[in-house]
Amino acid sequence: MSALTDPTKRRWLAWAALATVFLLVNLHRLSTGVLSEELTVAFETTAAQLGTLHASFFLIYAAIQVPTGVLADRIGPRYVGSVGGVVLSLGAVGFALSGSYLAAFASRALIGLGSGVIFVSILRFCANWYRADEFATMTGLTGSIAGLGAILATTPLAVAVGRFGWRATILSLGGAGIVAAGTVFALARQSPAAAGLEPIEGVPEQPETTLAELGGHLRTLARDLDQWLLSAVFFAGNGAMLTLVGLWGIPYIVVVYELDVTTASSFTLLASVGVLLGPTTLGWLSDRIERRLLPMAVGIGLFAVALGAIPVLGRPPLAVVAVSYFACGFLFGAAMLSLSVVKERYPAGASGIATATVNTAGFVGGSILPAAMGATLDAYRTGETVGGTVAYTEFGYRVAFGILAATVAVGFCCACWLVVRKRSRTGAPTRSSASSRDRPR
Repeated sequence: MSALTDPTKRRWLAWAALATVFLLVNLHRLSTGVLSEELTVAFETTAAQLGTLHASFFLIYAAIQVPTGVLADRIGPRYVGSVGGVVLSLGAVGFALSGSYLAAFASRALIGLGSGVIFVSILRFCANWYRADEFATMTGLTGSIAGLGAILATTPLAVAVGRFGWRATILSLGGAGIVAAGTVFALARQSPAAAGLEPIEGVPEQPETTLAELGGHLRTLARDLDQWLLSAVFFAGNGAMLTLVGLWGIPYIVVVYELDVTTASSFTLLASVGVLLGPTTLGWLSDRIERRLLPMAVGIGLFAVALGAIPVLGRPPLAVVAVSYFACGFLFGAAMLSLSVVKERYPAGASGIATATVNTAGFVGGSILPAAMGATLDAYRTGETVGGTVAYTEFGYRVAFGILAATVAVGFCCACWLVVRKRSRTGAPTRSSASSRDRPR
């Protein structure tokens, strides 16, 4: 039986195609950290403007998450994922050719528009092709693809930009995206049955969901306190990670430690390696111990501690910064467990819209926190440049990183609240369950 006709092999090929597009999504969304110097010069931006340019991706990304969940539940990952790949690639071409800040802002927003449909499409694909006890592992594995994209968005991207220029590099990524989108269209299907294949043991056929039913699920989600707490966790974890790796992690090291951008990017490379390893490891662990909330709370608490080293110490030894960055990336996997929790609390036909709702919060965080950090830094601008990067005072960076650490600490409090709520309802250890007693009523 060939890989195309064996459903257990076919699902890995289709997932790999979707994951390739997601790899490019993460390369694009985190590229502004390495490109900060080039973009500042090309478009003559302030820190707040650079933060807003970075955030333009996430503004549109966050706005389309719930509509994406509806589309993924209704028409499936094949069409949603492939069209998203084409749109983000066209945005990349536009960004590479932009001659003004406004054009760059609009192009990056277009990248965000196409990118915004990919992750939820993958989660919906996994819900249709993998067993429930494999879902956290697959969510974590998908998160690790984000880590691989983040790795490519650090030192490798810096080297490519140094050799070929930032415009040519981004243009080539646009071409790669078109090819990846075509592969998704060729391989991905809504379910094994939709691909004309035998069902996979343990994977129930997903029911058709009407728009009226989806509307009912949305209303339930809006009234569900647990959903809001899970969203707060993902807002904090995802927003802080995207801010650290995607924008301000590199300029902090360039200015405070007076290192060049390529060397500084090796530290965010460590954070990206953490993202590569953490979500898969913590997702696998969660599936193995059959618990979601407790590992999520512990991980988010440690995330806040790791991030807090920078505002507390200001200019810690570089070895401490390296450990902090890596730990933040690894512990981001704890935030991703929020997606598995919400998926398991709603019917199978609503998995796309449920995960999209929480995912929205994560990218609202990715929109707000970089701009807030940039606006804070502008208040501490020195008027000098270090290695081509606009300089801010060390105290300014302590204040700005303090905002990130405090946000993750709030996420930790919300995760603890979820643990308490679950135990008060069941009087038992916090376990993963998709039974009706665990769903919002």
